[in-house]
Amino acid sequence: MEIVIGVFLLAGVIKGVIGLGLPTIAMGLLSTVMEPAVAASLLIIPSLVTNIWQLLIGPQFMALAKRLSGFVIGVLLGTWLSFLPSLTSSSTWTLPALGVVLIIYGGWGIMAKKMPSFEKHEIWLSPTIGYFTGVITAATGVFVIPAVPYLQTLKLNKDELIQALGLAFTASTVALAIKLSIDHQQNDIDWGLSFFALIPAIVGMYLGQYFRRVISEKLFRRCFFIGLIGLGIYMAKQWVIMVAS
Repeated sequence: MEIVIGVFLLAGVIKGVIGLGLPTIAMGLLSTVMEPAVAASLLIIPSLVTNIWQLLIGPQFMALAKRLSGFVIGVLLGTWLSFLPSLTSSSTWTLPALGVVLIIYGGWGIMAKKMPSFEKHEIWLSPTIGYFTGVITAATGVFVIPAVPYLQTLKLNKDELIQALGLAFTASTVALAIKLSIDHQQNDIDWGLSFFALIPAIVGMYLGQYFRRVISEKLFRRCFFIGLIGLGIYMAKQWVIMVAS
């Protein structure tokens, strides 16, 4: 119980500041003490509620929902029609590979003077990126690649980016929950513990959102990319620990 409280409190703070990190941190830590599919099912309620909260508190909900509708449809299709092995049998290289991608992207984001823009190609790129995000979600339980780098190129301000991430992660969480149910893994879900984990997750997210409100746009961007690098290092490190054990 103490492990669950600590994991979701930490993950909630990180998510509150940079808009992501709850499933990544929680999956990494919980997978050391339980099966990945069980850890992913435990995330369903905290992840869904915090993502919906993150989605609804911003000022551009309807505009972003319309703009990213193709992305959301792609996420659903990618999760349900994935060509990668399912979460219970995913290859051991997947998480460290995602971690390396995050490290490279985060480092590039810090050093680059200007982010590229793919706004002109959204009509076909959004569903494509959404599909591959769904494929990776179904295999790993992690929603960040390639969704986060793509959303970062849409030139959103910090509040719009946080809200767009909330939309992307809400779609991914719902799709993953349905996927687990279709795969007959719903019996592994401890709904009571999943509801309980929501409490420290919300407390942590509230604290993180307070920190985000008092920092500048420039500092937020730096924290965002540093957070991506940290998540990448964490994902790769946790894989090494699990393999060594």
